[in-house]
Amino acid sequence: MLKLLRLTAWLLPAGLLMLARPANAIPAFAAQTGQACVACHIGGYGPQLTPLGRAFKIGGYTQTGGEGILSQIPLSLMIQSTFTNTGGSQNPPPQHYDTNNNFSLDQVSGFIGGNVGAHSGGLIQFTWSDVDNTSHLDNTDIRPYTTVFDLGGRDLRVGTTINNTVTVQDPYNSTFAWGFPYISSALAPTPSANPLLAAGFGQSALGYTAYAWYDSRLYVEAGAYSTLSGWALGRIGDGFQIGSTTSPAPYARIAYEWQWGNSAAHAGALFMHADALPAADTYTAGAAGPADHYTDYAFDGSYQFLGDGTHIATVQGIFTHEDQNLRASSAGTGFGATYSLNQFRANASYWYKNTYGVTVGWQKTWGPANPIQVQSANNKPNSNEFIIEADWVPFGKESSLWQPLLNMKLGAQYIAYTEFDGGGTNYDGAGHNAADNNTFLLFAWLIF
Repeated sequence: MLKLLRLTAWLLPAGLLMLARPANAIPAFAAQTGQACVACHIGGYGPQLTPLGRAFKIGGYTQTGGEGILSQIPLSLMIQSTFTNTGGSQNPPPQHYDTNNNFSLDQVSGFIGGNVGAHSGGLIQFTWSDVDNTSHLDNTDIRPYTTVFDLGGRDLRVGTTINNTVTVQDPYNSTFAWGFPYISSALAPTPSANPLLAAGFGQSALGYTAYAWYDSRLYVEAGAYSTLSGWALGRIGDGFQIGSTTSPAPYARIAYEWQWGNSAAHAGALFMHADALPAADTYTAGAAGPADHYTDYAFDGSYQFLGDGTHIATVQGIFTHEDQNLRASSAGTGFGATYSLNQFRANASYWYKNTYGVTVGWQKTWGPANPIQVQSANNKPNSNEFIIEADWVPFGKESSLWQPLLNMKLGAQYIAYTEFDGGGTNYDGAGHNAADNNTFLLFAWLIF
């Protein structure tokens, strides 16, 4: 009966995802594995992974070890509530909110996560937000099949993924879907420019990839993404981002990891290319014509010191370069079609006993003026922001109250902009300064 319950919980949403072609640390994982959250997550909450957490994810979420009925129920619920203050009032204000100092219920998410047998598993997230009163299929990473081969005494794990967000399946938190900041305001303004790898498709595409992991060191993954149809996106609550792909968009990832003592480090690279109709043309029935072209190259790395669990420190970084040929979006505008974009992200964190944490981050985006994608005084994509966050995670340890049924993170975050959409002062020609978008965020993040 328990196996039937687990299979039924998986089949319905997995079927919906497949029809659409024509997520985090969750207590369900802790119950399934019999491990406390700190075993797989820095800070005892997530989404930042430890080496064991990366192995669990690459292994298709199939590891077991838990006991009792809870270990057989792959369901979890998450709630995010925030208070947002920005340096300047927003005019016009976000819909249904004041111009500043807003409390909001950003997310209520349901998760299905865990294994279906020894070779299959995944994570599916459904989210409702009170900010815009919408619900949608959120981060989804399904592993249809994974297995291990013995190559001369060394393991070679191979597997496949079906996912809906570029890098949601990636095991390193230096990339974008699970990268820092791990939580952000749903009400504060954000810079206009982002590379394809970071936010090009959101949850609007379906990706098929295959991967290999040799000797717990070398990770290689390749596949392609295609946007879902407008009909399908309407039924799962998502929408087109940059537009719809005219052909499968190739994606590739390689990384090498070192582990020694109580430390781990990795270095890697990513590649993606997409040909996409602009979003405006995507919604036009029978639209055809030239597509925009995006090509991204990224290089990333990280270091983790785990020690004995008392003092923990991590560093992560990623640089992305994007070449753009926006011949479709620029048609008839009188502007050129060839542009480029660069972005660097880095962060460092310190945790004491996986309970008290501080993280500092830096994100810089730059490139030539791009009037097609950035509407500001000088049309430049340049932005520069500094982030500091303090967290308290009282649960998530082996001896925690209600383990593994409940976990919680309470925190405060501040983002300071010295440049926003191409300028520090009067960047939009309407008198707004970059510092007007500085954001102070208080958050409560519960999952059970």
